[in-house]
Amino acid sequence: MANYNKKSIADLDVAGKRVIVRVDFNVPLDKTTGEITDDKRIRGALPTIQYLVDHKAKVILVSHLGRPKNGPEAKFSMKPAVDRLSELLGQEVVLASDVIGEDAKAKAEALEDGQVLMLENVRFHKEETKNDPEFARELASLAELYVNDAFGTAHRAHASTAGLANYLPSACGFLIKKEIDVMGKALNDPARPFVAILGGAKVSDKIGVINNLIDKVDTLIIGGGMAYTFNAARGQTVGNSLLEEDKIELAKELMAKAEEKGVDLLLPEDNVIADHFAADADHKVVEGNIPEGWMGMDIGPKTVELYANALKDAKTVVWNGPMGVFEFENFAKGTAQIAEAIANSDAISIIGGGDSSAAIEQLGYADKVTHISTGGGASLEFLEGKVLPGIDCLQNKDAHRAYVCGNWKMNKGVPADAEKFVTELLAKVKDVDSEILIAVPYTVLDRLVALTDATNITVAAENCHFEDEGAYTGEISPKFLAKMGIHNVVLGHSERREYFGETDELVNKKVLAALNWGVRPIICVGESLEQREAGQTFDLVKQQVEAALADVPADRLGAHVTIAYEPIWAIGTGKTATAEQAEEVCAHIRQVLANLYCEETAENTRILYGGSMKAANAAELLGQKNIDGGLIGGASLKADDFSEIAKVYQDR
Repeated sequence: MANYNKKSIADLDVAGKRVIVRVDFNVPLDKTTGEITDDKRIRGALPTIQYLVDHKAKVILVSHLGRPKNGPEAKFSMKPAVDRLSELLGQEVVLASDVIGEDAKAKAEALEDGQVLMLENVRFHKEETKNDPEFARELASLAELYVNDAFGTAHRAHASTAGLANYLPSACGFLIKKEIDVMGKALNDPARPFVAILGGAKVSDKIGVINNLIDKVDTLIIGGGMAYTFNAARGQTVGNSLLEEDKIELAKELMAKAEEKGVDLLLPEDNVIADHFAADADHKVVEGNIPEGWMGMDIGPKTVELYANALKDAKTVVWNGPMGVFEFENFAKGTAQIAEAIANSDAISIIGGGDSSAAIEQLGYADKVTHISTGGGASLEFLEGKVLPGIDCLQNKDAHRAYVCGNWKMNKGVPADAEKFVTELLAKVKDVDSEILIAVPYTVLDRLVALTDATNITVAAENCHFEDEGAYTGEISPKFLAKMGIHNVVLGHSERREYFGETDELVNKKVLAALNWGVRPIICVGESLEQREAGQTFDLVKQQVEAALADVPADRLGAHVTIAYEPIWAIGTGKTATAEQAEEVCAHIRQVLANLYCEETAENTRILYGGSMKAANAAELLGQKNIDGGLIGGASLKADDFSEIAKVYQDR
């Protein structure tokens, strides 16, 4: 489950600011003339671009086009998109000859309010798809704000889709906002009956989507090539049809799950079959078994009627994938008739990108459906319930969104143990709306990053050094973390201050080094029991906060920095601060931030409490006004306890 209540460009002050916008201008081009054959992706981004122009922003657009392999290639230049955008906007759009080179930098610097610059194809740099932190930092240096409006690439953690958000205050554009508003409501709060239609070639491509939707829909309709695996699972012969024999048992399990959940799972009753795969193949309609030597190519008329009847009373419909071989006229009728049934229904209808979108548009039904998604792979992963990194990375609209960070300290450092635990934890928190981090030993960082990809758990480091490299045996640099895909780190932990002699100045060096590499620090502050009893708490915490944030700009604080109050006397001692004591210090920290920066920056910075927090006392501690989450020690090593804390805070 992903929380996509993100800031939009309407929440940003863009006037006079250089705003870099990730758009999806990967438009189809005529192979002979090089002209754009379909400009809907460019038109889809117009509301965001026009808003920025009207509000006097200096607009820098970045996109990819095609799949260049070895650096710049003239046939993949962004020039056709620039020419078309200039026509649509009614003003000149400048094209840079590079992405992060001298021309791009000079033209970005020369922009005046309301002007638009397009960078060259970002995939001319191999560092883009690797989400290389140095490349992302160079790209970010062109601007002051980042807006992502490319839903079609939001499922990719690339430098221009996710990496930029580690360096700049960020928000989504209007296109992404529409996608997540419409599709998010359909999945999380649908008008019922809710019907989902899934087509396409393979069950393996849609396993996650089917699993996710079975928990949400009233009726699930299966068509396309993957239907034959389901038909085989219920005992039918399928001839030479597309069949994933290794997925037959899975299909049986999915059918059993649907029955258990009370979901009406509909499969084809008849099929249009052909004697070979070709547009002009001999074909006929058969019910039930498909004979040897023949293959299923489309759903038959009885199945169309069955499926259309299921759509008549639907209030929400989601469709992803054709019913047959839509590119062949003889086998396109099933898809066309289902499209017509959706268009004629009164339901909120969402077409999930790719071939389904193409079918709706080709058949002339685009204006009769509620929403056509602009992202094929992204919409599929959205339906699957995966976290889309290009959206997840953006700033939350609610600055105080539930936030819990588990700090494993020197525990679970053996990869097999860590992976087993995280697998168990993922199952317990998959429907939890809190933002969940786990700070883990270095020995398991890379394994857990891979395991938690596209989930609602983020992996963080427990510490870092302040240098990029050098003679620092046993240390790890923020540069290494960034290149590993780690973008959060706990710094200044009380145990490091106490046992390793870390000073405020050293913590500040680490904070600045982390931010320089797009790694977001959680800065720990807090007092010893002796200092508390001496009445030094407030002065000491103020000193620690001010020192740690020296030279940290306000826009990085609200976007990328978290403060954690950790009373040393409440760590590993069994003691804990009362809710009143914790709130008093966290409120003090917020006032320190207000004095250092401003009230708005202070309000937009998350403050955690850490110190013997358990499931039993979490509700009271996390119910305080100035406590935005918890930095959890021992309880984060127990999946039941940690998940309960996340749920407690979510429900506060």
